[in-house]
Amino acid sequence: MIKGIMSKERKQYLKTKRKNKYLVLLTQILILVIFLGLWEYLATKNIIDSFITSKPSRIIATLMNLGSNDLTKHITVTVYETLVGFLLGALMGMVIAIMLWWSNFLAKVADPYLVVLNSLPKVALRTNHYYMGWFRYTCYYNYGDINIFNSYNFGKLKWIFKNR
Repeated sequence: MIKGIMSKERKQYLKTKRKNKYLVLLTQILILVIFLGLWEYLATKNIIDSFITSKPSRIIATLMNLGSNDLTKHITVTVYETLVGFLLGALMGMVIAIMLWWSNFLAKVADPYLVVLNSLPKVALRTNHYYMGWFRYTCYYNYGDINIFNSYNFGKLKWIFKNR
């Protein structure tokens, strides 16, 4: 085949591929429009509960007003904290890895602890300071830890023997 010259079959094949690609895209957009239209109609006619499922028009209105609530400031802070945390974690990991690589003694000492830490689920390594908004008299279940020994319950241990 000479460069720049295509056979009729190849041109027809490429035309069919392009046509199929546009047909698939058009069908996908049509399905999305029908879904959103049906959702809006059913929510407007109270066939589905718009309190639970909302409506596409409300969702779009909310998205348009996101900038008025300092959302960009919060996104900026979140991205900044994420990047700083990632970079600090990566840097500390590299420093520790280099130290373990250079010192055979340190690698042998740290090996069992690193094996145990690696086998733990990563959510178990988090701190237990997620109590914001809870007041001190509550007894609640929090991420696998039960807080029954708070300042109120600790002094009154008779609740342990309630059914005995």
